[in-house]
Amino acid sequence: MRRPTMTDVAREVGVTAKTVSRVLNDEGPVAVETRERVMAAVRKLGYQPNLMARNMRVGARDAAIGLVIPEMGNPFFGTVAGGVEGVIRERGLTLIVGSSSENAELEHSLIATFLARRVSALIVVPSAGSDHRRLRAERVAGLPIVFLDRPSVGLTADNVVSANRQGAQTGVTHLIAHGHRRVGFVGDLPAALYTRRERFQGYRDALALAGLPFDRALVDSGHDQDAAARATLRLLALDDPPTALFTANNLASMGAVLALSRAGRRDVALVGFDDLPLAEALDPPLTVVAQDPAGMAAAAAELVLSRMDGDRSKARRSLVPTRLIVRGSGEVPAPRT
Repeated sequence: MRRPTMTDVAREVGVTAKTVSRVLNDEGPVAVETRERVMAAVRKLGYQPNLMARNMRVGARDAAIGLVIPEMGNPFFGTVAGGVEGVIRERGLTLIVGSSSENAELEHSLIATFLARRVSALIVVPSAGSDHRRLRAERVAGLPIVFLDRPSVGLTADNVVSANRQGAQTGVTHLIAHGHRRVGFVGDLPAALYTRRERFQGYRDALALAGLPFDRALVDSGHDQDAAARATLRLLALDDPPTALFTANNLASMGAVLALSRAGRRDVALVGFDDLPLAEALDPPLTVVAQDPAGMAAAAAELVLSRMDGDRSKARRSLVPTRLIVRGSGEVPAPRT
């Protein structure tokens, strides 16, 4: 069955489509009785206005905010989406979400789709290799655009990011404080993304502050769980292996936990960046540097709403702090020599 149209409503009531349009859009005088009959027909037929078509016709913006995230299945970005929606729902706005799959071209395609739909604002988690200069015209025209988790490239805009570098430094320093002098790093390399660069630099900062040399042999790449598990086993197989590991994202942490469990190694300390579901249920429970995705989402949503309300101040950068959650895996002492 086809969807009912405005013409169907007009035919049901016995008026013109223009009259129905006036009632639905509250444009121009219409008799009270006619208005009531139109709304009764709308309910009876189940008519839904085509807001997208109307907005394109009159140049209005839809009451929706577009959110571009890299991965639908990553719990971090799921929390981000829920956090944004929770804030904007109170203002009667709808959230539209699309996944870029960490692909810059797909990210730009999604943004173009949201712009064609004439969303009221954009929140974007950039992909590696993204260039946002093409959004300058929209930014100048007043469209609120906030970049989340990773800053914009080629465009001056609002950014909400975690304290990645400081958080990583805190996690590695925690391992060093428990006597570890050979701390391995498992994460995304090469560090093309802002978050990856910041966390890797935080790892190096902690070593430097402790007077420990940076050893490239203790660094291995592992973005997803399986790759991180393999990287962990490679590091443990070194002639002079690390006694502790710092994993730079939640998937890398899961891979490292899996590898240590399979190898029966309970003597290797582990601190992960990003908290995990059921981290407390692991043996030992996982010590993490926890981000605040809900807080980041709320900050981005509130910033978007303030821009929509007319805030025209300079672009702002909001740094959301991390916190070390001590549970047990990061407190495994270094072996005595």
